[in-house]
Amino acid sequence: MTEMEIYTDLSPAMAIPPGETLRDEIRERGITQTELAARMGRPAKVISQIMNGKKSITADTAIQLESELDGISAMFWLRLEARYRLALAREEASATA
Repeated sequence: MTEMEIYTDLSPAMAIPPGETLRDEIRERGITQTELAARMGRPAKVISQIMNGKKSITADTAIQLESELDGISAMFWLRLEARYRLALAREEASATA
């Protein structure tokens, strides 16, 4: 099996917004969306949009999350976002094929 085949096999069956992971993480830490938004200096609406997959996690946002959620790297958030957006693109491509 080639390296490309291994990565293909690891693709998720469906697109899951990274915001779901973020929601679970802040719940575990006892932080509300509003509190996280305030800590990050971001509007609560932006955090809500991220959690619902309507807004992407940018590099700047990932760095802020890394700062506020000690132990979870910015790269982790960026990888989740990239996988999500790629899964959405593949779903769209297969729907139009």
